[in-house]
Amino acid sequence: MVKSNRDFLFLFEAVMNNPNGDPDQENKPRMDYETNTLLVSDARRKRDARDFIKSKGYPIFVDTLSENKVSMETMFDAVVGSFLQDNVKANNLFNKYSNLKELAEIAEVSIEDLDQYIRNRKELLKNNKKKAELIRFNNELLTAIIKEKLIDIRWFGSAMAVEGVSRTYTGPIQLAWGYSLHPVELVISNTISSIMNEDNSTFGKKYKIHYALTAHYGTVSKRNAEKTGMTEDDLALFRKALVQGMMSNQTDSKQGQSPLLYLEIVYNPEFDGYLGDLRRFINVNYDEKHSIRKITDLQIDFKPLNNVLSKIPGMYEKVLLWKHPALVEDVFKNVPIQVGELDLFETIPARS
Repeated sequence: MVKSNRDFLFLFEAVMNNPNGDPDQENKPRMDYETNTLLVSDARRKRDARDFIKSKGYPIFVDTLSENKVSMETMFDAVVGSFLQDNVKANNLFNKYSNLKELAEIAEVSIEDLDQYIRNRKELLKNNKKKAELIRFNNELLTAIIKEKLIDIRWFGSAMAVEGVSRTYTGPIQLAWGYSLHPVELVISNTISSIMNEDNSTFGKKYKIHYALTAHYGTVSKRNAEKTGMTEDDLALFRKALVQGMMSNQTDSKQGQSPLLYLEIVYNPEFDGYLGDLRRFINVNYDEKHSIRKITDLQIDFKPLNNVLSKIPGMYEKVLLWKHPALVEDVFKNVPIQVGELDLFETIPARS
């Protein structure tokens, strides 16, 4: 289990693409137009990670069924029902989480026919004297299945809008919106293109930015990891999915994105806090008289972060660091000393 809090930083560059279109603005790149800063939602990063890990055979909860968007209720029934249809998995689950048998007995649920219970759970919840017990059983059953099967909820949590489930799963991994560390410029184009949507095509303009070095900040909570069952192996998979998921997303609007750097501060297990947004501790310098078109137009200095770390030597265990092999070293100054080495290009084996 993850036993310590973390702060992490993820930097990527975008060249002549649209990292996160805004559907309310003709799918233009999301921007803070007062500062000309590019914005990228946390949902975009999570989607890449989910899609990539799903391609490796990992079941995820925030998904579609038969290529169709479905409600959380439908997804709940499909995930839990499919798990319980496998007698071996169901028996192993009840043997591993012994409190489930006790809760099933209290709620008068037959563990010999759990698949039928899932199909009829809404009817059973109506005016049932055992409603509170049934909800508690549902909560613990879903929690056990999450710990065994659903890595995206172990990562990001989920607010379950499902009848008969009262538990909210706060994700151990929390991601802030990303923003560019410098002003960006939109590509000026009057070209009208055919744009393919989910079920039709329309005519419109394709918007892109020239260049952006963008940073996401995130945290890992040891307390929420305990609640969702997120392990160190799960966290290792997240790091790889964050990097490789971006690389594998080579659509027309996303081609040109490259992960550059991932940095993670691992705190001592006894420390319950965080340094806060690590982007505050990076200095980014550039010539304001010239347009920014490539990484070498910037200078990124981590000296402020080093200064902060030097003041709290007893609060953290190590700094984990990954850099893209083709990273231009002269651009990144004073990157914190690498205490723990990460290989985020390491292949994730397909899961059977």
